[in-house]
Amino acid sequence: MTRPVYIVDGSRTPFLKARSGPGPFTPVDLAVQCGRPLLARQPFAPTAFDQVILGCVNVIADEMNPARVAALRLGMGEDMVAFTVQINCGSGMQSIDTAYRYIQQGKGEMILAGGAEALSHAPLVWPQQGVRWFAGLATAKGALAKLAAIARARPAYFKPVIGLERGLTDPVTDLNMGQTAEKVGHLFGITRAEADAYAVESHKRLARAQAEGWLKGEVETAFDRRGQFYDHDDGVRPDSSVEKLATLKPAFERPWGQVTPGNSSQITDGASWVILASDEALRKHGLTPKAVIVDSQWSALDPSIMGLGPVLAATALLKRNNLTIHDVETWELNEAFASQVLGCLKAWEDERFCREILQLDGAAGAIDRARLNVDGGAISLGHPVGTSGNRIVLHLVNAMKRLGTRRGLATECIGGGLGGAMLIETV
Repeated sequence: MTRPVYIVDGSRTPFLKARSGPGPFTPVDLAVQCGRPLLARQPFAPTAFDQVILGCVNVIADEMNPARVAALRLGMGEDMVAFTVQINCGSGMQSIDTAYRYIQQGKGEMILAGGAEALSHAPLVWPQQGVRWFAGLATAKGALAKLAAIARARPAYFKPVIGLERGLTDPVTDLNMGQTAEKVGHLFGITRAEADAYAVESHKRLARAQAEGWLKGEVETAFDRRGQFYDHDDGVRPDSSVEKLATLKPAFERPWGQVTPGNSSQITDGASWVILASDEALRKHGLTPKAVIVDSQWSALDPSIMGLGPVLAATALLKRNNLTIHDVETWELNEAFASQVLGCLKAWEDERFCREILQLDGAAGAIDRARLNVDGGAISLGHPVGTSGNRIVLHLVNAMKRLGTRRGLATECIGGGLGGAMLIETV
C-alpha cells in the first residue's frame, strides 16, 4: 500500500550563531519556539497528529527524547507518541523520511516531523584518565587511601574537551569533518579562491533573501526568558568578500589547507518543523498542500570522503525515477563546506567518476548554479546538525513556490560516510 504524502506547512527558528557559552535556547526550547506559531495557525488541534518525530544529535541530559518533551510542551497531549531520530547531519531529513514512510504505508495520516539542535550547549567531556581518577578517589576507603588517590592527580585530568570537537571527528578514520572536506577538495582540485568565492556568494544570497523578505513566512521570531527576541539568521555577513576571506588561516590542515572558518558552515543553534499529511488528512481538515514527496534515498561511502554523499544519494534517486540532474529545477545541497559542495558539482561533471562510481554512461553534467541554494546555505546561516536536513526540505518547498518551479531536490552529506536525498514536487 503506497499513498501520496504531502508537505502542508512548516516553520523554523532563526539560526543563531554559537558564541561564548551556551546560547539562550536548548534544543527543546528551539523546537517549541517555532512549533507554537506553526500549530497555532492550523485549522485543527495540536492533538490531531498521529505522532511526532524529531531529529537531534547533541541531546542534552535534561531533555532525554526531546521529541516527547517538545510534544508535551506544545500541548499535543499526554497520549501523543513522540520519538527522536539520529543519523548525524541527516537527522532532520530522517524525521521527514520516517514520517513519509509511515503515512505512505497507511500507518498514519498526519505527522509533525522536525529537527532541533543547540550546538552551543554541547557538553564538556572529562578526559578518561580524569574519570578513572575520580572513580578511584570515590572508592578509596579511609583517609590514607584517599590521600594516596589525591596524590596521584595530574593537571591533565582536569582539562575537559568540548564534546562537539569529538562529535565532529569520525571514530573510524580519525578525521574531523574539516579534514574530510580537505580530502574532497584535493581529489577534485578545488582551489582556495574557488571555495572563498562560493562562501561569499552564500552570504550575499542569504542577505538578499532577508532584505527582500523571502524568509518571513518561514522564520518565526523566537523570544528568550529575558524577553529578548531573535528574528533573523545572525551569522550572515553581507559585507563578506573574497579579499577578506583570503586573510583567514586554514582551520584543519595548516599551513597548506584550503578549508577555513570563512568557507565552512557555522556552528549554530536552530530548529525546524514540517507537517506531513495524507489525502485523507487533507480532506478531513480542509488543508491545502504545498508539495508532495516523490521519493527519498540514503547512500553510504568511505567516511573519509563523506562530503560526496549527496552525489551518490541524489544520483540513485534520480536514476530510480528516470530523471537526470537537468530535470531538477531547484536544488538544496547543504553547505557543510564550500570545497565539499564544489567537489560534488565537479564529481557530476567528471566522466570517469560518473562511469566508475555512479554507473552512468558518461558525465552527469553541470548543475546550473542559479538553481542551487538560491537563498544561501549553511555557510551563511549555519548548520545545527540535527536540524539542517529538515530546513533544506522546508526551504526548498518555499523557494519552489516563490520561483514557480515544479521539481526540486534536497540533499546533504552526513558525517560517518552517508548521504541523503529527497525529491519534491510542488502541488
